[in-house]
This record gives sequence, structure tokens and C-alpha cells, in this order.
Amino acid sequence: MDDIHLLGILEPGKFEGMTDGERNTTFDECFEYNDDLRANGHLVAEVPLQPPETALTLYWKNGKVATTDGPYAETKEQLGGIQILEARDLNHAVQLVSQLPGFKYGLGPVEIRPVADLNDIIKESERRRRRRKDAPVS
Repeated sequence: MDDIHLLGILEPGKFEGMTDGERNTTFDECFEYNDDLRANGHLVAEVPLQPPETALTLYWKNGKVATTDGPYAETKEQLGGIQILEARDLNHAVQLVSQLPGFKYGLGPVEIRPVADLNDIIKESERRRRRRKDAPVS
């Protein structure tokens, strides 16, 4: 099984255009599906995000940290949340995502990305750092 990272994108106005009943039904179905994913060992993590206007973007500028209010990417869509699923492969991830109620209700697209495996890179970095630490000082 591989970890698959999902970025849930919300189309502007979708939630605002729903009645309270429609919104509640959507939330209930989404949370129920997440419960099923979790119970079957597929949902590793889920992180809902606040709206983009709450974001703070950091930059490295002139040797110091600089900030700007708002998201890094200026788009009409907003990143609604992040999920990490455990799936056999990308096709299995597509099957799982295609059943997400928010996706089926057209709240926005879902970007799927396999999680990068940095284990070999981390081990090599540890070896380099150990060698530097153990190297004689001239």
C-alpha cells in the first residue's frame, strides 16, 4: 500500500449557494465516508483548512523572513483541505476519491499525488552529517 495525498479544492460560492439542509447533508455524507475510509484502514490523516484569507505566506528576502497576508497562489478556487489515504496504487486512489461525497456533489476538483519517499535521501544525509561531525578539526 502507498500513501496518496489528496488536495481538496473548493469552487467559490459552492457552499454559500447551498441551503442549510443541503450543506448539512453534504457534511454528514462526507464525514460518514471518512469514517468508512478510516475503519477500512484507508484514511491516514485529514486536515481541513481555514479560508485563504487567513493564510500568511513567508518569504526569504534579503537575508530575512518577510511575510505577506493571504495565500501564496492567487486563484479563485481555494484549498479546502488535505487528506492522506492508504491505497494499493493510483487506480485504487481514484476509486476511493471518486466516492467522496464532496467530489460527487461538485464542490470542486481533487488533486491526487503520491507521497514522496525520502527515506533514502534522509539516510544519505544522516551519513554525510555523521561524517562531518566525526571528521577531525584542522
